[in-house]
Amino acid sequence: MDLREDFLKYLRYEKRCSPLTIVAYRNDLNLFNDFIEERTNHDDNTQASSQSVRRFIMNLLAEGMKERSVNRKIASIRSYYRFLMHDEVISKNPCDLIENVKTPKSLPIFVQTQEMDELLDDIDFPDTFEGCRDHMILELFYMTGMRLSELVNLTPASINFGMHYIMVLGKRNKERIIPYTNVLESDLIMYLSRRKEEFSGAFGVNDPLFITLKGEKVYPKLIYNIVHNYLSRVTSVSRKSPHVLRHSFATALLNNGADIMAIKELLGHSSLAATQIYTHNDFKQLSNIYHNAHPWGSNK
Repeated sequence: MDLREDFLKYLRYEKRCSPLTIVAYRNDLNLFNDFIEERTNHDDNTQASSQSVRRFIMNLLAEGMKERSVNRKIASIRSYYRFLMHDEVISKNPCDLIENVKTPKSLPIFVQTQEMDELLDDIDFPDTFEGCRDHMILELFYMTGMRLSELVNLTPASINFGMHYIMVLGKRNKERIIPYTNVLESDLIMYLSRRKEEFSGAFGVNDPLFITLKGEKVYPKLIYNIVHNYLSRVTSVSRKSPHVLRHSFATALLNNGADIMAIKELLGHSSLAATQIYTHNDFKQLSNIYHNAHPWGSNK
């Protein structure tokens, strides 16, 4: 009996985790199992001790793995042993005394508003279906803050043109409503018209909203490349990914007076703590304004 496969089935069918999440859990558990086999000469991970888990963690850090990645693996192993405890496969959880590795605090990377204005208003996109699609993808990320997986899985049926909102399917299959502006609606209508023209109306309302030049559903790597390519034209931030546009959306809202609880709902965060990282950026901006504006603010 493969207990790891039983656990992954539990994640898929009972916890309703996404396929990408399940792949991550599988990789984490396989890595841990390989470590156990190498150090103990057996593959029965039900016999792993707290010391084994600690050695695994230290080995990952020694190999240069980042703290956040190590903590994700700890979370995977911890969840796996909780599952075994629940099914009474083991009587003691080796992760009970295991704590997460301390991670250095870092502010979310975002693109400045003026840089996004330049990208969406001034950069010349090719006058082709591809150019129209790429502009629409960038605009949708920045105007809604949706995740990469959420954008990839959009269909025309996701858009309620009458009520001006988009329904997305977020983490753990939670539905979320994101309102949008009249400008975004006009651009969505134009994009759908261009897509119909390009592919002779071959798609229905439940087909993918964004497609490749071959008429197939877009995939994450393609979206990432589009975002990276165009952001490189307007900004020098260290990361240029769809998630950076999500950060940019949240930061722009907060800097313009949006309530943090509203931002939490728009982003689909399960806890306020995940949203509060953006307040640090806002405080930094306020601090700069204070030091520049106050007569004694320059610390003379």
